[in-house]
Amino acid sequence: MPESRKRKKNQSTNPDRPKPVAPEQLQSPSWWAPTMVTLMVLGLVWVVITYLFQGGWPIPGIGNWNLGIGAGIAMLGFLMTMRWK
Repeated sequence: MPESRKRKKNQSTNPDRPKPVAPEQLQSPSWWAPTMVTLMVLGLVWVVITYLFQGGWPIPGIGNWNLGIGAGIAMLGFLMTMRWK
C-alpha cells in the first residue's frame, strides 16, 4: 500500500468524535437494580392486594384507583430497566 494511504495510529478520522468512555463509567450505581426489582414487586403486590380486597385496601376509600397506584409503582420499576447498565 502506498505510504500516503496509511493512516497514522494517533490520527483520528473525525476530530469532533468524542473519546471512548471507560467501561467502569457506564455502570449503574449499586442501588439501582435492587430498587428497580423492589418497585416491580411492590407494584405487583399492591395490585394483588387490591384484587383480593376488592379495592377496599391498601388505601380505603379510593376504590379501584388502587390498581392505578400499583400499576404506576410497577411502571416506575420497568422504566428503570431502560437506564440499567
